[in-house]
Amino acid sequence: MEAENKDFKYFMQDTGSVYLGAKLSYAEILQDVMVNFKYKSIVEHYILKDTDPETTLESQFYYMTKEQFSYRTYEQLRAKVKVSVLEEKKSLFGKKKTGYTTKLMPLAAFVDMNLAQKKAKGVVIQELALSKLALMAFSV
Repeated sequence: MEAENKDFKYFMQDTGSVYLGAKLSYAEILQDVMVNFKYKSIVEHYILKDTDPETTLESQFYYMTKEQFSYRTYEQLRAKVKVSVLEEKKSLFGKKKTGYTTKLMPLAAFVDMNLAQKKAKGVVIQELALSKLALMAFSV
């Protein structure tokens, strides 16, 4: 099972965003030399106030509520969650088929979905995206 999780344990960045694979735990993030120091500092000082270090990003965001301190922290970082959602689609011949669609959702919109809605839609969290500008402006 660990081998299949490696596809979702990564840190990448481009000119505007930082991307983290959803299967990463906070302990792994803090140990990864590729993850930038600023994000590690935010994790240590803010996120771990209400989160266990062994928690994965996937679990953190799936069960996150707006009352959590970590939610407010990620809102400041303009977090977006990349998810796969089970949707019914029409094929070329008018038949209905069910398949996954990938969406990038703002954190507030994702957290507004309750647990029952997430389960009904078969939500699978793939990735966390953070704004580099918001990361740079965040004061630790």
